[in-house]
Amino acid sequence: MRIVKEAEIRRNEILDAAEALFGQKGFDGTSTGDILSKVGIARGTLYYHFKSKEDIMDALIERTNVNILGAAQHIAADKSIPVIDRILRVVMALNISGGSGSSTEIMEHIHKPQNALMHQKIQKAIISGVPPILTPIICEGIEQGIFNTQYPYECMEMVVIYANTIFDDDMVEMTDEVRMSRVLAFISNVERLLGAESGSLMSVMHLFGNGEEARDENGE
Repeated sequence: MRIVKEAEIRRNEILDAAEALFGQKGFDGTSTGDILSKVGIARGTLYYHFKSKEDIMDALIERTNVNILGAAQHIAADKSIPVIDRILRVVMALNISGGSGSSTEIMEHIHKPQNALMHQKIQKAIISGVPPILTPIICEGIEQGIFNTQYPYECMEMVVIYANTIFDDDMVEMTDEVRMSRVLAFISNVERLLGAESGSLMSVMHLFGNGEEARDENGE
C-alpha cells in the first residue's frame, strides 16, 4: 500500500509541475527535460508514470475534469435544491469561466494560442461530460411541469455545444453589446427548446456577468 501511495504522490508531483510549466511556457514550449528539472527526478522515473508529454497533458486534463465534473455531479444529485436553482449551481460548479485553484489555472492557460491542443481536449470533455449531468435535472423539470421536451439529452447537448463555442473568446470575438444580445437570444431560445415559461431562465444572466444590464434592458 505504501508503494502505491508513493507512486500516486510522485505522479501528482509530475502533474503539478507540468501544469505550472504549461501555464508559463505553453504545451509546445515545455520539454520533458523542463518537467524533469522542476520535479527533480530521472527520466526513467518520468517514463514509469507517463509514456510521453502528451500522456501527461491527457492526465492533467482528466484530473481537472474529475474535479470539475465531480462537483457538478454532487450538486445535480441533491434533489432538495429546486430544479432551476440546481441547474444554475451545476453550471457554476462546472467552473468553465472562473473560480479558484488549479482548475482555474489550467482553464486560463489553455486559452493561450500555444495550448490549442489542450483547449480542444478540454472542449471535447465538456461536450461529452456535461449533458449527462444536466439531463436528469431536465427530466425532473419535465415531471414537475417546468419543462416540456421529448429530447432532454439532445437539448442539453445543443445548449452545451453552442455555449462552449459562441461564448468562448477564442472562437468568436464579440463586443460587449453583441455579447449581451447573444446571451439574451441564447437564454430565450433555451427556454423555447425546453418548453419553459418565457423569462423563467433569465436568472442565468449573472453567470455571464451581465445580470444588471439584463434587468435594465428588460425594464426590471
